[in-house]
Amino acid sequence: MADEEKKQTDGEPATGKPATGESATEKSPKRKPLNRKVALIVGAVLACVLAVIAILWWLRARNYESTDDAFIDAHVVRIAPRIAGQVARILVHDNQLVATGDLLVEIDRADPESRLSQVTSQRVEAQTQLAQANAQLPASEAAYGGALANASAARAQAAKALRDLERYQSLHQANPKAVSQTQLDQIVTAADNAKAQREAAAEQVRSAAAQMDVTRVQIVGAEARLKTLQAQVEEAQLNVGYTRLVAPFAGHVTQKSVALGSYVAPGQELMAIVPVDLWVTANFKETQLALMRPSQPVEVAVDACPKVKLAGHVDSIQRGSGQAFALLPAENATGNFVKVVQRVPVKIILDRVPRDCVLGPGMSVEPKVQVR
Repeated sequence: MADEEKKQTDGEPATGKPATGESATEKSPKRKPLNRKVALIVGAVLACVLAVIAILWWLRARNYESTDDAFIDAHVVRIAPRIAGQVARILVHDNQLVATGDLLVEIDRADPESRLSQVTSQRVEAQTQLAQANAQLPASEAAYGGALANASAARAQAAKALRDLERYQSLHQANPKAVSQTQLDQIVTAADNAKAQREAAAEQVRSAAAQMDVTRVQIVGAEARLKTLQAQVEEAQLNVGYTRLVAPFAGHVTQKSVALGSYVAPGQELMAIVPVDLWVTANFKETQLALMRPSQPVEVAVDACPKVKLAGHVDSIQRGSGQAFALLPAENATGNFVKVVQRVPVKIILDRVPRDCVLGPGMSVEPKVQVR
């Protein structure tokens, strides 16, 4: 009895006969062939759709070249004074937007203005000396002309006296009684006086010529000194102007380290100006440059502004990889060589920079260049 109950419990008839085929079919129904066909068809359709999507994606992706090795770049200008002095005023704050020509820092003007007054006075003195020398030159030339005239007259007198002496001497030799010794002595004395006057007149000519040369040298020296002082005045005026440090272009103030009242030296960095005009430096692999050309459109994604896509265009491609301009370039001619794909900087100009997107040098971007 126990065995029959066990068999009945296990699903077998009490008679001990095995279950019929209909009972087995009802308890474990077989999958219909139609369901398998539908699954195969759906799988094939999905595979075709995925293949089409992959092909379309590849056809679109092959038209672009992108890289994540890119950043915002700009010509950052360091503001430094040209003269030494104490900072009198600071008119900008950190990260402030300034326009071209805006006053940034002003240095105390007392010392440069004092130097300007000094050299200006010296220039006036030099101008006076030059005027005096120019006024003396006509007088020196007139004195030289008078000395020449006196010398000419003295030479004529000396020549006449010499001829008279020769004539009286010849007459005295021919007839001693015709000319007395006293007259002869007077003629000799007159000739000697005329000769002395001629020599004195010649000496006056030389003195007048020397005085004229001195006056001309004084004029040249005064002109040279005036030019030197004029240059010093211009330099002093420049130094007065250098007390005002202005923005060379529009941009944002960064790295401001100057403090009011501090003493600054020439060349000391006070702050930096980041210009408004920015661009992107993208380091593409050299294998990505086959179809890249200037003027190709670029779409730039900025990490700081994930919802903004900036439009731009390729400006230029650097002639040489970044490694070629490194401080320690690679020496591939020595040792074993392993080929490494190099990266080449590409300059991308942004067509428009949105105001609500904060951009600055060094910020990461991802450009995508349309090469086809």
